[in-house]
Amino acid sequence: MGKHYDRLETRTPARREADLFQRLPKVIAAAKALPAWRRHLRGIDPGAVTDRASLALLPVLRKSDLPSTQRARPPFGGLLPGRPGDYRRLMMSPGPIFEPEGHDDDPWRVARALAAAGASRRDVVLNTFSYHLTPGAWCFDAGARVLGCAVIPAGPGNSDAQLDLIEAYRPSLYAGVPDFLKILLDQAAARGRDVASLKRAVVSGAAFPPSLQAEFAARGIDAYQCYATAECGIIAYESPARDGLILNEDIIVEILRPGTGDPVAEGEVGEIAVTILDPTKPLIRFAVGDLSALLPGTSPCGRTNRRIRGWLGRADQSAKVRGMFVRPEQVAAIMARHAALGRCRLVVTRRDETDAMHLDAEVAAPPPGLAEAVAASLRDVMKLRGTVAFVPPGTLPNDGKIIDDTRKPA
Repeated sequence: MGKHYDRLETRTPARREADLFQRLPKVIAAAKALPAWRRHLRGIDPGAVTDRASLALLPVLRKSDLPSTQRARPPFGGLLPGRPGDYRRLMMSPGPIFEPEGHDDDPWRVARALAAAGASRRDVVLNTFSYHLTPGAWCFDAGARVLGCAVIPAGPGNSDAQLDLIEAYRPSLYAGVPDFLKILLDQAAARGRDVASLKRAVVSGAAFPPSLQAEFAARGIDAYQCYATAECGIIAYESPARDGLILNEDIIVEILRPGTGDPVAEGEVGEIAVTILDPTKPLIRFAVGDLSALLPGTSPCGRTNRRIRGWLGRADQSAKVRGMFVRPEQVAAIMARHAALGRCRLVVTRRDETDAMHLDAEVAAPPPGLAEAVAASLRDVMKLRGTVAFVPPGTLPNDGKIIDDTRKPA
């Protein structure tokens, strides 16, 4: 089902896992040669990190920490080697986060995702991601050229010119956010313009609900979604099987309990953390701030890598209660104190014109005094009072939400 990019996609999961963790110590050693990573990984022996259990003991680097890290030691915060002039392109994402591009042919690992969507040599790609400052367009531009595609560097907006380009160059594949593709299709229909050459699309950067997927299919466009970040490139991509997003090769993905470095069980929603196996641009346990969950088994398309459900929301759930910030890692600290607690959710609300909070916790058979002990831990960790309620296992939604702020904005 669908053309495979190379043999890496169909190797056995055990062989892939062995390869990834055989290469990981070299990447960690390369990272520790850089000042910021050396501090971050102080006391870590690279040669001892050879499986997922030992990787899970390493500290997490959060995307939200990058702006302050880079400001302290511009431009790359001591996390990357070399000077700006050593890179091919120098870009910036909101934050700001400064993102250099290396000299590899496909430094963001995009070609594999485009190939899964059917792109091949001599296809013409209409690339509507932004070429201004941010990496998105350059990621897809490089991946398309590796496949031998011609690329129209269209960028976003200016739909009249885009329709002219489509009629003249007859692109077969659209790359960009799904919303802009809908705009182009709607305007083409309203104005009698010919966009029938577009047969496939690879979309990212925005929600792609089933209703919009069905609309594109009804208009004759086979659209595939992929999940990417500016720091990591393509993390996961869709194949013709339409059964989850398949993890990219040469990366290690973990799903962590929000606010912690602890991996969750398969199927549990948590925060995505990515390790990139590139000694020249190391990235180790990089928590991107997005939620997802691992799916069991492998894809029917024959690709054997693990799959995720796709983007399920943001992991940053901190809230301010009575002038104090409460964070997911504080909930995790309370859970660590009481082994009987399962999944937990801190609900923040208003009661009698005052902020209030209570902790819902899944417990199979709460022993006497547990509620009082958890309430004391809540007070000790968060410096705030709150109530505690126990619910049966499986009661709380599996959506990765640790803090639920139900207060209405003023």
